[in-house]
Amino acid sequence: MSGDDNPKKRRRRTLSLVLSLVSFAVLTLIAVTLISGGESWFSRLTGLFTPRSPAALASEYDFDIGRNRVFAETGGAIAAAGTLGIQVLDSGGRETFRDSFRMIQPAIIEIEGLFLSFDIGGTAVRVFSTSQLIASIEANGSVVSASVNKNGWLCVVTQEGGGSKGVVTVYNSLGKDIYEVSLGSGYILSAVISPDNHSLAILNLADSGSRITFYHGITTDKDEPDSVFELTSGLLIDMWYQSNGNVLAVSTESLLLIDNKGAGRIIYSYTDKRLGGYTHSGGFITLHLYDYGIGYSSRLLTLLEDGTVLGDISIDREIISMSSRSGSLVILRNDGLTFYSDELEELSASADSISAAGANRVLALESGAALATSDNSAIILTRGEAR
Repeated sequence: MSGDDNPKKRRRRTLSLVLSLVSFAVLTLIAVTLISGGESWFSRLTGLFTPRSPAALASEYDFDIGRNRVFAETGGAIAAAGTLGIQVLDSGGRETFRDSFRMIQPAIIEIEGLFLSFDIGGTAVRVFSTSQLIASIEANGSVVSASVNKNGWLCVVTQEGGGSKGVVTVYNSLGKDIYEVSLGSGYILSAVISPDNHSLAILNLADSGSRITFYHGITTDKDEPDSVFELTSGLLIDMWYQSNGNVLAVSTESLLLIDNKGAGRIIYSYTDKRLGGYTHSGGFITLHLYDYGIGYSSRLLTLLEDGTVLGDISIDREIISMSSRSGSLVILRNDGLTFYSDELEELSASADSISAAGANRVLALESGAALATSDNSAIILTRGEAR
């Protein structure tokens, strides 16, 4: 072969490496978006909100765990994860737990009274309650995402080595690894364990589209999947196990219900809209759907897990953040904060006493209040009377 082939091979290898790095960076960005509550890439809110109606203000919570803070709540206790570790404060703002360690891009999830925190792009994974550390894991590769079920069983998705090798490791409630799946093609975005600890669902992206792969009986040494659901139209971006063992998935074009045999059906389609964000908590799903037009013209919908529409309203202002819990929805816009019922009846609207630094994230709380947060503050607003 002539000497001209070597530079060509080097260029191909360089291009392949660059594409791999770009793909991983895109997945990491998607994971950050999903773990932060399923919200789209919203701009930061600056300045003061314009007051609309009174709201009671709790004392500002004092979290000191670094920057890039994210929050979760259970039973009135609020947990925060930041670049310096994790911290839990009770309903009175008193610290009940702390664990100090370094993270670059923290993420946090709450389910059934358990908290899961992990470092996207790093290796740290922690499962903890309001008062103690339950499991501490250092992943072998860069963490893409993680999930925990109600029993404390844990799935960690990592990117290991070069190319597109994704690995899912399942840990039991004691933090012991019991099962591992390695995919040599496509990129794994997320993985979830069923409520009975029996089945594993893996969402990955490939050239042909996106798919969910099911493994049943994961406490046995099995290598081959039991079933696969493939989506060629749109892109699957998130999924959850239901109590009956089915998987509810959200794509860029629809909500889908998939059984453990890999058979799926669309329960709500929005192909004529652009998905701006979503939440799944409090017994219902919220979709923020943009019109294909100019400005912030969009619709806000709430649905049951079978696709039944509970509420549908139009929105013409930018939504900065949204969060749902215990049958209510909280929306943070550039003109204030609004509480809605699960049927999108406006319960109250408020903007008083939010920090002058501005809030860029909201967390719905069990008490019917909301935590409005920024890089420098965390303030609780309670629901007032709607005007």
